[in-house]
Amino acid sequence: MKFASIRLATRQFEDLVRFYQALSTIEPTRLAEGFAEIRFDGATLAISDEYLIRLHNNGLAVAASNRSAILEFEVDDVAAVLSRIDGSAVAMPVTVMPWGNTSLILRDPDGNLVNVFSKPSR
Repeated sequence: MKFASIRLATRQFEDLVRFYQALSTIEPTRLAEGFAEIRFDGATLAISDEYLIRLHNNGLAVAASNRSAILEFEVDDVAAVLSRIDGSAVAMPVTVMPWGNTSLILRDPDGNLVNVFSKPSR
């Protein structure tokens, strides 16, 4: 089995696409109106307008209702990512965690938590 993607359902499609494009600097691949993918090394973040979920998936996912998952992205330079993101998205400022990671927690336009972190140099 191969883990392929995470899909976020949203009512703010363009805002979410812009947020993750700014976060990653990866150009989104738009496969249909209201559906885009940001293809990272090893996995894909799919973003779908909620109307597509209602139309094709019987409304099984509800936009902006996540209260448990945190999307995590390992980067070389947390400060560089922070410089590309609107400061209002910061949920936890850059912090060195007890296990050594430098971490920045953001909220995307739908309120999903996004942890951007780097591991300590060894």
